Amino acid sequence: MSPINRFLERWIPSALTFAIILTIIVAILAMTLTQSSPVDVLVGWGNGLSGLLAFMTQMCLVLLLGFMLANTRPVRKLLRRAALVPKTAAAAYVFVFIVAAIASLITWGLGLIVGTLLAREIAVQARERGMKVHFPLLVAAGYSGFVVWHMGYSGSGPLTAATPDSFLAPSLGGKILPITETTFSTWNMLTALAVIIVVAVLMYLIRPRANDTIFELPQQIGSESLSEADDTVTTPADRIDASRILTLVLGAALTAYLIVHFVQGGSLTLDIVNWSFLALILLLVRNPFELIHLTKQAASNVGEILLQFPLYAGILGIMASSGLIQLFSDAFVSIANPTTFGALAFLSAGIVNFFVPSGGGQFAVQGPIMLDAANQLGVDPSIAIMAIAYGDQWTNMIQPFWALPVLAIAGLKMRDILGYTFVTLIGAGVVMAVALTIVSVM
Repeated sequence: MSPINRFLERWIPSALTFAIILTIIVAILAMTLTQSSPVDVLVGWGNGLSGLLAFMTQMCLVLLLGFMLANTRPVRKLLRRAALVPKTAAAAYVFVFIVAAIASLITWGLGLIVGTLLAREIAVQARERGMKVHFPLLVAAGYSGFVVWHMGYSGSGPLTAATPDSFLAPSLGGKILPITETTFSTWNMLTALAVIIVVAVLMYLIRPRANDTIFELPQQIGSESLSEADDTVTTPADRIDASRILTLVLGAALTAYLIVHFVQGGSLTLDIVNWSFLALILLLVRNPFELIHLTKQAASNVGEILLQFPLYAGILGIMASSGLIQLFSDAFVSIANPTTFGALAFLSAGIVNFFVPSGGGQFAVQGPIMLDAANQLGVDPSIAIMAIAYGDQWTNMIQPFWALPVLAIAGLKMRDILGYTFVTLIGAGVVMAVALTIVSVM
């Protein structure tokens, strides 16, 4: 895998740079392929910049709250106990992947962090027990759990389609696409299960054998300790901030609201997903001191994504105002048919993910195109939504953007895990492509 490693590390720029380059490319295409003048493109871009502000906030909250949840004391204690479960190295690789996959299905921010923290904790526990485990494969297994995130509870594409007045609403005829037809459809849940089973088997099969080189966690590295919040009480104000009553009351109130929301027939949207994670965090933290501390730690992971979304919104503005969306969807319709639509949309989404690694940003750029093409071909819009979702999560296995925080925690480089995540890419890709083809002919 070294040629791929060298290419990715040498030539793949940052996601922000990709967003800037893509903006320029789309602007040039609009001026050359449509009747739009430079001024038209500029106005479309400028007017579009603020088009995803609500969505941008929702996506940043998903990442922020997922990181906070993963680093609450109860979750960290649970991970330390879970690290004692695997009794062999082979079981450790499979166990890390399955736990990370389940966490990713709950929320992608949680899955990213949990998989890495668990891999590191298992490596520490294994070293103390004299069990040799290959640390890069442990980390790769944790990151591989991310390959199912868009099939789960925090999947930004399906949730956006289910949210009233979202940017996908015009492409859905002003209606919403219920989550029961996408994330919680039988075929999507079975596909997620199939991916988990296949990749778990692959993690077992590619494990190092007795004569292979094993790279263990260095002796000087132990369990990652989370810096504690400064909850020193010296003033009456500090006493209030150190009280658990406030966070418990707010968490209980938010939980009660969510219960009433669903009892009254409310649907699952991006906002409801975020409030459910916030409610859980409020119930788990000790006091406002800890809540503020976790927020500050998580905020550093949000900055780069926050800056990218206006650029994606600008791209969407150019495509909508110039007619590129219709042009691209017509081109896709010319090479696809109702049977091949799902698989081809999946492959195209995997390619686009290299340039737009944020799932939410990718839906802003590609969602309207694929939904329009699906409408022309008479394909169920749920297939279009999930095909993009599958493609987005699929090539994350060899796209460095989301691996960076994982590698930073693990102290590894992309080349250390890429050979293993490439195997995940192949196994998961086959399952998802087959599933989309089958559901297209049903």
